Amino acid sequence: MTESLTTSAPDQTTVIGPGRLILVVGPSGAGKDTLLGFAKMACAEEKNIVFPRRVITREASASEENEQVSAETFREALARGEYAMHWEAHGHCYALSRAIDDEIRARRTIVANVSRTVIGAMRRAYADVVVVSITAPPNVLAERLAMRRRSSDGKLEARLGRTVEDAAAAPDVTIVNTGSAEYHARQLVRVIKGEKWDDRREN
Repeated sequence: MTESLTTSAPDQTTVIGPGRLILVVGPSGAGKDTLLGFAKMACAEEKNIVFPRRVITREASASEENEQVSAETFREALARGEYAMHWEAHGHCYALSRAIDDEIRARRTIVANVSRTVIGAMRRAYADVVVVSITAPPNVLAERLAMRRRSSDGKLEARLGRTVEDAAAAPDVTIVNTGSAEYHARQLVRVIKGEKWDDRREN
């Protein structure tokens, strides 16, 4: 099943920089929110690393802090050009505020969990984009989704069957999240800080 959604990039003639945009992507159940939570805590003292809240037309959960808005409020903000990027998935609308553009212009690093379908547009819109794919084997994904049992997730089969047919969506870094969350979060933090990861030293 190919994910069906709408995306947008900033309306501009020059790319936005010089700060970095770290796009965290991956299938449902991969553990993106968990690793991002650990990474956010690890980077709490780093004033130049920003984890913006996503705007979503569904309620927040214990593992995901987001700004909840109604579908009407979302559409109105979109019409006013308030979003740097937006997409739709599983019957919900998602977005990141255009405020991230000012952060990137101020040389800060933005870290965000986004849809894989926005990657191509974001690579064209921003000067320094790093895509981190967090994934896990299909059986692990299915088990995690079944345990989560979030009503807004929709059908399990639909989430597991999602694909994105876009060569630009290829990740720069892949984290196979089957070990401890703390270990894989350290991998993510290294990427965010632009540091090299050495498995021999970290094990």
